[in-house]
Amino acid sequence: MEAVVAVFALLFLLCLAFGAYATVKAVGAAKRGVDRTISQARRTVEDHTLRARSLAQPGPAGELAELRLSLRTSMRATQDALYAGAAEDESLKESLGLFERLSAHGHELDGELKRLESEPDRATLAARLPDLRARTRRITRSADSLRWAARDRARRFADDDLDALSAQIDVEAGALRHWTREEPPAEAPQERQAAGHDWRTDSGTAGPDPARPDAARSPDSAGPGPARQLDRPAITPPTRRPAYSWNKKPRPESTT
Repeated sequence: MEAVVAVFALLFLLCLAFGAYATVKAVGAAKRGVDRTISQARRTVEDHTLRARSLAQPGPAGELAELRLSLRTSMRATQDALYAGAAEDESLKESLGLFERLSAHGHELDGELKRLESEPDRATLAARLPDLRARTRRITRSADSLRWAARDRARRFADDDLDALSAQIDVEAGALRHWTREEPPAEAPQERQAAGHDWRTDSGTAGPDPARPDAARSPDSAGPGPARQLDRPAITPPTRRPAYSWNKKPRPESTT
């Protein structure tokens, strides 16, 4: 009895531990989802703000906002493309490492551009703009190069797979159309009759055999007489069509 109680107590403790673990994991996942949603909303608001500043504020302030927007857009697009491709292509892991190093320079430049937005000395800010513009162009060019290389690699793999699939489909389609292969021409009726019979007359009917005198008096060779015309059917029955394996069986007619 004590062993049974101990087993139930152990099972109860295991259920409690499992429930607590599941609760912690669920809370953590929900918290990460909320943080991700907040981060995305914050980035969206900041991007719209930068776009509005680049259009509304002329001079160095508007150009700073345009540089930040260009940098953030390029880095985010490259990050999404590389992480999505690395899930299916292991060769992109090294590209991800290079992008992480590039991201460090991108974050540093973005922080510097953000601090210069509140710079009151516009003359100093205008003097530093060429260097900031060149740094932004170098980082975005490198990010764009990584992104387009990953996309070209994925498209090349897709084209190769499509070519192989198209070749297999062509072979299968040819196998399915095996009945369309050219068959040898049928032998002409005149050739078949010439090969199996000896024509005696020009009218198309066989003449009597001299070796068989009774053949001239046989009813079959007597010519088109009244009795022979009665034996001949008025309508020639159609020949039987060949049956193929793909033909459907005829359904019986309904008697209702």
